[in-house]
Amino acid sequence: MAKPLSQRPSTAATEVKRALPLIAWVALSAQAEPQAIVTSPAPVRVSVTVYRDTDRGLEPLNLQWLGGYALVSEVRHVRLPAGTSDLRFQGVTSGIVPQSAIVTGLGLAVLEKNRDARLLSPGSLLDASLGERLTLRRTSKETGKTVVQDAIVRATGDGVVIQTASGIEALRCTGLSETVTVPSVPVGLSAKPTLSVKVRSPEPVETDVTLSYITNNFDWQANYVAEQSADGQRISLFAWLTLANGDATVLANAQTQAVAGKLNRQRVWVNPGEAKPILITCWPQGTTSDIAGEVSPVTMLASEDIVVTGSRLAAPPPPPPPPPAAAAERGGYDAEEERLGEVRLYRVPINVTVASRSQKQLALLERPSVKVERILTLRTYGGTFDVPLQRVLVTHNRSSEGLGLPLPAGKLALFGMKNGRRILLGEGSIDDYTLNEKVEFKVGEAPGVRAKQTVDNGEGDTSFKLVVTNDMASAQTVEIELPLEARATGKKLVKRDGWMLWRVIVPANGTAELTYRLG
Repeated sequence: MAKPLSQRPSTAATEVKRALPLIAWVALSAQAEPQAIVTSPAPVRVSVTVYRDTDRGLEPLNLQWLGGYALVSEVRHVRLPAGTSDLRFQGVTSGIVPQSAIVTGLGLAVLEKNRDARLLSPGSLLDASLGERLTLRRTSKETGKTVVQDAIVRATGDGVVIQTASGIEALRCTGLSETVTVPSVPVGLSAKPTLSVKVRSPEPVETDVTLSYITNNFDWQANYVAEQSADGQRISLFAWLTLANGDATVLANAQTQAVAGKLNRQRVWVNPGEAKPILITCWPQGTTSDIAGEVSPVTMLASEDIVVTGSRLAAPPPPPPPPPAAAAERGGYDAEEERLGEVRLYRVPINVTVASRSQKQLALLERPSVKVERILTLRTYGGTFDVPLQRVLVTHNRSSEGLGLPLPAGKLALFGMKNGRRILLGEGSIDDYTLNEKVEFKVGEAPGVRAKQTVDNGEGDTSFKLVVTNDMASAQTVEIELPLEARATGKKLVKRDGWMLWRVIVPANGTAELTYRLG
């Protein structure tokens, strides 16, 4: 007898019952799908392009706080199985900006990216071993007897608490020499900064992939060394390219470039990674001494790359750049200048190693004979003053003057020869210059030439008297920049770059005077 319709199972219910085993099988299959971990320990080739911190100006490089950045490109050889893999790129910089990382050459589905910030250290090793059974080795200093027993880490916050068969105790508080040994490095801890990428491949593949990313803690600057000829009309100009790497990662044998120019970029703060020390705190045992902060000698997998405390050591300031050597002595490795859009790129023609937390100087450019004019300058806004003038070497960035190439901003040291010995004539700076621009090398004050200005408040009219004195044995060319509304009495002023210019040759041991009004 047929069942009433109300008692028959619905078609939808029947389909659900049939689908449940299939859904459960799919879920179990997904859980059972193994995920391989593939580790790339180091790149086979590295390229780094360093960008300046434009806000630093000409302040010295500070390895503890580098505001520039770099674009790192690494070629790595990988072997991936079929299916889903966790591809781990070890040895990236600690300042890597993870969201900027791009992996090319896989031709696979990249599912996600992760930056592993937990670095292997004694503290992080014990943190990751909470609740795990470890091996505790104790040696008596008096008898030399060693006892090996199991121990479980119970707490690592305010001191390390362990549990043994004898009970609960604090590590390193027995007075014995104690060593904790772990069987393996826990999952999630890396001896080096690591970027992991989850990928899926339909079949096994062995190929070279390129990992490119932006990283903080880099900077560079130019350091110029000039030697003035005996007549003062020419200089030999040489420049060092000073690279600074404030990161803990070494970029070994890298193709190196430096970019001069101002790029619009907002600095992204990156956690350099957590590498905790072990904090030891013991309860009083008949003594008032405080041994908090003692670091336990935890035994782990030996690795020179393990960061113990994560602290940075202050590096000594770099020595001043040496005088330029002959091109043959340097091997002729001057940087090659190229245009990159609206900025300039300087390519080092040989591979170099950019060591961690250090600076490196490379030959940037050399011009053996640059025609210059020596002038003394001052820019005044009115009022009274008595100041020395600034010494400036002026030329034009043209091949006919001995230059003819873009010049990045940097520090300048000017040398001269006296009785066969090189002496320092002054230190100054140079701004960024492109081709065909007027170039000024500022090299310090000229104490022998001073400008003194006084104010004469007449009947409703204010005038300024400017006197330039020269106590040197030779005439000096002087250029004084006055406000645009300046009007001189008996002298001709020339308008230049938004200023009124008074140019005068002050005789040896002589003076020159100018009276002017504003408006």
